[in-house]
Amino acid sequence: MEALPSKLLERTVEEFSKLPGVGKQTALRFALHLLRQNKSDVALFTSTIDQMMADIKLCKHCHCISDSDVCEICSNPKRQKDVVCVVENIQGLMAIEHTAQFTGVYHVLGGVISPIDGIGINDLTITQLLERVEKEGVKEVILALPTTMEGDTTNFYIHRQLQRFPVQVSTIARGVAIGDNLEYADEITLGRSIVNRVPFDSVYKNN
Repeated sequence: MEALPSKLLERTVEEFSKLPGVGKQTALRFALHLLRQNKSDVALFTSTIDQMMADIKLCKHCHCISDSDVCEICSNPKRQKDVVCVVENIQGLMAIEHTAQFTGVYHVLGGVISPIDGIGINDLTITQLLERVEKEGVKEVILALPTTMEGDTTNFYIHRQLQRFPVQVSTIARGVAIGDNLEYADEITLGRSIVNRVPFDSVYKNN
């Protein structure tokens, strides 16, 4: 991209281009759009981001982002608290919620085991998951992690740790293509994968 007529504009474009999927041309359109807006509208835009960064929390039960100490899903009395679906991140949680096929609660790991990316067991909320299973009377844990090498490695580790508890361990049916993240699966396929979940051992016993 050619040099811009303003260093301030250039810095703004540089910051926007750090967002996922945003190239320099798109970042420039964002910046120029803001310049055309009323200062009060831009102030509202920036203050909303500031407030999010300052006040957003992690749910003390499931570790999903929340406006309060306990998220709306965990505090909903209609949800099955003894069925916990383990997901990699908030995108995975939202993907499953959009199917409207799951009535339990979630546990957000905050990633998957990936030594090449420097993500180890202690970087995830696996210990907190085990504490929930032990103390909260969880009857079923559904492993809904990405169908990738890293996701499968994390599945195996969690399954091994859960074997000391009297809990059923399931995994989503393989309607989701190998290598896919849940956020990219269509709602119908993902919904069926949740409803038709299978015992973990029946899928991985030959691996």
